[in-house]
Amino acid sequence: MEQKSLGVIGGMGPKATAVFFDKVIENTAADRDQEHLDMIILNHATAPDRTAIILEGKDEQFLEAITKDLRLLELAGVSHIAIPCNTSHYFYDKMQAMTSIPIIHMVEETIKLIHDRFGAGSRIGILATNGTIRSGIYAKVCEQYGMNLYEHDERIQQKSMKIIYENVKSNMDFSPEELEELIDELVTAHGCHCVILACTELSCIKLSRHAAEVSVDAMQVLVEKSILLSGKQVKNSGVS
Repeated sequence: MEQKSLGVIGGMGPKATAVFFDKVIENTAADRDQEHLDMIILNHATAPDRTAIILEGKDEQFLEAITKDLRLLELAGVSHIAIPCNTSHYFYDKMQAMTSIPIIHMVEETIKLIHDRFGAGSRIGILATNGTIRSGIYAKVCEQYGMNLYEHDERIQQKSMKIIYENVKSNMDFSPEELEELIDELVTAHGCHCVILACTELSCIKLSRHAAEVSVDAMQVLVEKSILLSGKQVKNSGVS
């Protein structure tokens, strides 16, 4: 299979981008350096906060900021682009219209995998930023596949935002207890078949085996799709 280079627009957030890079390396079937992916990673940490942009209706600020990244990756000749940030996929159609290079749709790939596993009619939980939730990007794709994205209450959402913005982004606290409690509540108390970890900050947290078994990490889905589209093989699928 032909090897192709991967472009990555990262920095949203920086730690999540580092975890994405590590996961690509760890999940690629390779015995030597030359068998790994060629990657160009743009760590655009100063990109505007996606949640704030969506809630304030200032889409053009984000798109303007990302234009240079797309041009640089075009000049570098990458074959696909990965953006390890769920919330940014609210702008997917507009970003894709700005470049001829295919952008991997993390949201759609994640929902397709869940549909294949649980089928139409499944109830799916989600933990994500306010921007991702209110944008409806996951709800829309779930609906297309005949699945129900469970709308949890504001208490759960506030806890999710605390984990994302305070624990991980601010304090680099990767303890899993709070996240695992939310996953367990969505599954046991609200009848969700699985819970999507729909923020790459949540992907930085190492879950217990049980919590991992009832969740699907959107970043892991993006990692594995990136490897396959770059002409490599996935070592051992880590998608829960």
